[in-house]
Amino acid sequence: MSIEAATKIQAAFRGHKTRAKMKQGDANNEKENGAEREPTKEELEAEFDLNDKELTHAATKIQACFRGHVERKKIHKDEDGEKKDEVEDIDIDEITKKVAEELDIDLDDPELNKAATKIQATFRGHKTRATHVPATDGN
Repeated sequence: MSIEAATKIQAAFRGHKTRAKMKQGDANNEKENGAEREPTKEELEAEFDLNDKELTHAATKIQACFRGHVERKKIHKDEDGEKKDEVEDIDIDEITKKVAEELDIDLDDPELNKAATKIQATFRGHKTRATHVPATDGN
């Protein structure tokens, strides 16, 4: 069920990003397309129940993963912004167990592993596409 909550969060964020991109677009295009407005805080609160435990757990997990990502990036850089040759020893298994205990997640759940694999594959594809610049034709 937490997968559904995570999907809801991701869909809301994608909608937010799309609306922001549309807002930055040409003013003429916005007038022609009906110019969708940004949803208000009340509309978002009505769409998502803030007391939904699954939604809260999914949001917490996403936030924890992102914070871990940011901290790992910080570890790899020293004060001058250059990458360090040595990385501090971090016990990933211990951290994973603590997060799992806090969120009461069954890490042996095959559906959870399948969802994590899908998220990782999607991110790796995104990263590959972002770094690969297609060759332009001379015409």
